[in-house]
Amino acid sequence: MATQPNVPQTEIIARLNDRARLGLDRTARVVFTRSCLAAFGDPDGIERVLIQAALVKAMRTSTFSKDSPERDLGIMDVRGTVVWVKIDCFDRNLEFGSDDPADPSVTTRVLTVMLPSDW
Repeated sequence: MATQPNVPQTEIIARLNDRARLGLDRTARVVFTRSCLAAFGDPDGIERVLIQAALVKAMRTSTFSKDSPERDLGIMDVRGTVVWVKIDCFDRNLEFGSDDPADPSVTTRVLTVMLPSDW
């Protein structure tokens, strides 16, 4: 997504975060905290795949905190449990924060699905 005239950088980042959350960014990574998976079943059992699928489905339709203009903190209810999805922007090697989160050619988004207590 090239820089767009008259579009604030915050909105460009928000749109890129939306793409990652919706599964449209092939470079994005999704990680789940162990405690989040454990809240829904055995994180080491075979059902963890079903748990992850339910969490990803909820993530696709999550709402955002009002103080999250970049839409990088989603809040969702999964089976009666509040779950957060936090989107962080790293460099391509996942070593440092991205120098320009509005430039997808230098940014890898990592979506962490967690319980609020994991924060």
